[in-house]
Amino acid sequence: MASSAQSGGSSGGPAVPTVQRGIVKMVLSGCAIIVRGQPRGGPPPERQINLSNIRAGNLARRAAATQPDAKDTSDEPWAFPAREFLRKKLIGKEVCFTIENKTPQGREYGMIYLGKDTSGENIAESLVAEGLATRREGMRAINPEQNRLSECEEQAKAAKKGMWSEGNGSQTIRDLKYTIENPRHFVDSHHQKPVNAIIEHVRDGSVVRALLLPDYYLVTVMLSGIKCPTFRREADGSETPEPFAAEARFFTESRLLQRDVQIILESCHNQNILGTILHPNGNITELLLKEGFARCVDWSIAVYTRGAEKLRAAERFAKERRLRIWRDYVAPTANLDQKDKQFVAKVMQVLNADAIVVKLNSGDYKTIHLSSIRPPRLEGENTQDKNKKLRPLYDIPYMFEAREFLRKKLIGKKVNVTVDYIRPASPATETVPAFSERTCATVTIGGINIAEALVSKGLATVIRYRQDDDQRSSHYDELLAAEARAIKNGKGLHSKKEVPIHRVADISGDTQKAKQFLPFLQRAGRSEAVVEYVFSGSRLKLYLPKETCLITFLLAGIECPRGARNLPGLVQEGEPFSEEATLFTKELVLQREVEVEVESMDKAGNFIGWLHIDGANLSVLLVEHALSKVHFTAERSSYYKSLLSAEEAAKQKKEKVWAHYEEQPVEEVTPVLEEKERSASYKPVFVTEITDDLHFYVQDVETGTQLEKLMENMRNDISSHPPVEGSYAPRRGEFCIAKFVDGEWYRARVEKVESAAKVHVFYIDYGNREILPSTRLGTLPPAFSTRVLPAQATEYAFAFIQVPQDEDARTDAVDSVVRDIQNTQCLLNVEHLSAGCPHVTLQFADSKGDVGLGLVKEGLVMVEVRKEKQFQKVITEYLNAQESAKSARLNLWRYGDFRADDADEFGYSR
Repeated sequence: MASSAQSGGSSGGPAVPTVQRGIVKMVLSGCAIIVRGQPRGGPPPERQINLSNIRAGNLARRAAATQPDAKDTSDEPWAFPAREFLRKKLIGKEVCFTIENKTPQGREYGMIYLGKDTSGENIAESLVAEGLATRREGMRAINPEQNRLSECEEQAKAAKKGMWSEGNGSQTIRDLKYTIENPRHFVDSHHQKPVNAIIEHVRDGSVVRALLLPDYYLVTVMLSGIKCPTFRREADGSETPEPFAAEARFFTESRLLQRDVQIILESCHNQNILGTILHPNGNITELLLKEGFARCVDWSIAVYTRGAEKLRAAERFAKERRLRIWRDYVAPTANLDQKDKQFVAKVMQVLNADAIVVKLNSGDYKTIHLSSIRPPRLEGENTQDKNKKLRPLYDIPYMFEAREFLRKKLIGKKVNVTVDYIRPASPATETVPAFSERTCATVTIGGINIAEALVSKGLATVIRYRQDDDQRSSHYDELLAAEARAIKNGKGLHSKKEVPIHRVADISGDTQKAKQFLPFLQRAGRSEAVVEYVFSGSRLKLYLPKETCLITFLLAGIECPRGARNLPGLVQEGEPFSEEATLFTKELVLQREVEVEVESMDKAGNFIGWLHIDGANLSVLLVEHALSKVHFTAERSSYYKSLLSAEEAAKQKKEKVWAHYEEQPVEEVTPVLEEKERSASYKPVFVTEITDDLHFYVQDVETGTQLEKLMENMRNDISSHPPVEGSYAPRRGEFCIAKFVDGEWYRARVEKVESAAKVHVFYIDYGNREILPSTRLGTLPPAFSTRVLPAQATEYAFAFIQVPQDEDARTDAVDSVVRDIQNTQCLLNVEHLSAGCPHVTLQFADSKGDVGLGLVKEGLVMVEVRKEKQFQKVITEYLNAQESAKSARLNLWRYGDFRADDADEFGYSR
C-alpha cells in the first residue's frame, strides 16, 4: 500500500501520523472498511480500518452453524443506511488514511479522507453530519478533529437528520431472509426479468452472495454456464486454492463486490441460484471466460439465457491465446492442416447411425463419425436368441430409423465437414472392443447440423464428458438442447410407446425360400428396393421394403469381371477391372433407392434381373463404361438392343475390358436355330377379371378351396371384431381389407391415396380395382395375410396376338373376351415370359377351343409374329386364321388390309 513520507515538527513535539493510501474494497459497517493496495503480479494486500471517535449501528448477523444455541441478530436502527452511505461514496475509490490507535489484538483505528490527501472529505465527519453515526460516549473535545465532530453532531440534531429524526428508526431495519422455501418457484416467479441486487461477498470467481432488493433476500448465486478455480477446504479447516483461484476471485471482487448490479435468475441448484450478473460495464460471466479465469460447464450452460454460443466463443478466445487456466492448452485439431479441418465432401455410405463414408475432392474415401453422439444400442441384458446372429440394423430399436433418416438426407449429397477432434485408437478390453482411430466431425447440409437433427428426433443420444475433456462437438450445447427437446416431446428413444420391431427375412442363399418367393417378384414387375451392399460390379444385396426381406441380386444380361476370392488354401486373384466395376456400382447405387425386375434365379438362391437407378439400366451403364460385356442370355431381353449399342460404342473406344479388342472380319454365318419343342401343359384356372388393355387375372382352381376357407374364416373374424370406422389410415403399398359393393370384406392392396375419400385399392385375390373412402377399409388381420395364403389373382396376357391401339377396336376385343370367359373356368398354358407378365394361350374348358385364336378369327386382333422355332406351327395357324378374317372383311379388316398405308397411324406393325 502506498504511504507518504513521515514528516514532523520540532524534535520535542508529538509525531505527525503517517498518511497512507489505498482503494476501498469493502464497507463492513458504518464505521469500518477494508482497503487494498494496487495488484502487482497477484491479489494485493488488504487492511481493515475502523473510524476513530465515532460509532455506527451494528449490521444484522446470522448465527453460526457450528453454534446451535446462537441466534440471528437484526440490524440496529440506522446501521444499514450508514453502511449504504459509505458503500455508495467509497467503493472502488481511492482514499487516504492515518492510523491513530492500534489495539493489542491488532485492530487499527484512524481517520479516512476521500481522495489522495487529507484535504479531501473527512468520512467520519460526513457520517456524523448526516445523523448516521454518533461520537463515542464519554469522548471530550480535546483537539480540533473532535471539536468538528461535536459541531457536526449538534448540527445533525438541530436538523433532525438520520437517527436524530422523530421515531425510533425501525423503518431502517431490514427484514433479512437467509433461506427460500421453494427456490424453483422463487426463480420462476421473476420470469427471468432483471432483479436489482448488491453483491455482499465473493466466495470464488463464479460464486457470490447477493442481497436481492427490495425484499432483502440474501442468496448464493452461481454464475450460469461457467466454473472458476475454487478453494479446497482441507481437514484442518484451512483452504488450499487451485491454480488461479485467488486471481479469479480478485477479478470478480474488484468489479462486483458491493456494487449495484442486476441479476437474471435462471435456475436453481439446491438452495443456490443460477444466474447471470449484469453490470453497466459488462457481463462478468463472459469476461471471466475471455480472461481465462473460468471454463464452460455443461450442466448449467443450458440455462444461460444470453446465448451459450457467446460463452463458448469467449472460452475459445482464451484457449487460442492460452490465457491463465489454459496456459497448457493444446487444441484437439492442432496437428491438422486447415484443408483437413474443414472441407466439402460427397456422402457415399451411411454406417449404422453415427458415421458416414465420404468421397473427398481428391477421390479418396474417408470415414467420418458424428461428434458427441451415440447411436441407438441394446439396453440391459441382450434378450436376443443366442442361436440367432445379431443384426444391429434391424434388431437394435431405432437403429433402422436412424440409418434411414441419414440415408435419405445425405446419400449422394455434398456436405460440409468440420473436424472437431481425432479420437486415438484404443485396444480391446474385457468389456469394450478395440477401436481404430476415428475422425469426429460436425456435418452440415443446407445449414442443418445432421447430428442435431438426429438427436432432436430421438434417434441418437448425446455423450456426456468429464468437464476437462475438450474432445467434443463444436456445437455441443445445441446437441444438449436438442436432446432436452426430444426427451420433453417423447421422441424416438425417449418415447414411452412400444419400440418398433423390424422383422426382416434374409433369404439370400436360401434356395427353398427363394423358390417360394420367385413368382411374387416376377409378377410384381418393377419392385422398389434399397441397395444395402455391393459385393462386386454385378452382385448386390437388396432390401425390399414392401416385402420386408433381403435378397442377393445378380445383374442380368452382362458378364462382369470377377473379383478376388478367398478359397481354402489360396487366394484367387480378381480379373482385370473387377475393382473398378465394383467401385462404379458402389458409387452409383449403394444405399440408393432403385427399381428391380426379377426374371429368374440361380441354383444358389440368388435372383437374376434388371436394376434401374434414376431411369437408367445398371447393366447397360456397366457395358457403356467398358466394365462389362454383354452375355448371350441378354438376347431374350427387351434391353438387348440397348446393351448391344452400348457394347459397340465401348468397343470403339478400346478402353478397360475392350483395351485389347480387335475387330474381327465379318463372315457370313448361316444361323442354326436350336430345335426346341413347344411345351403344352394346360392347367385349370378360373378367370376373375379382364382389364382394359386385354390382360386378365385368374385363380388357380387347385387352391380355390383354400381361398374359400380363408375368406369364410376372415369374414367370421371381422363380424366378431368389426374394424372401427375411420380408424385405419391407408398407406400406399399396404395390404388391408376392403368392403366391396356386395357388402362383403375382401383382401386388398392400397395402390394410391388421393385423399381420405379417394383411396385406390386392388383386390389381390380377384384382380379388380376400385376407388373407396378410407371408412370402407380396415387393417388386414395377421392370420389372413399373404404369408398365410399368397395373393390368388395372377395377371397374364394373350400370347401371339397384338392388342389394338385404337380405343374403339380395343373395346370391341375386350367386350368379346368378357362375354366369353369372365367368371368361367378355362385351361391355361404359359408360352413365354416377358418384362410385364407371362404370355399364355387360353382354352375353353369344354370345347378346348383357343380363345386367342378365336379373337383372330373374328378379326378383333392381329397376330404377333414370333421367330422361335417351337412356335412356328401355332403362328402358322394364327396367320391362316387372320387371312380368313381379312378375306371376310371382319371387324378390323372391314376396310381391307390397312397395314400398308396406315400401320403407324393405327398403331399396328407387320
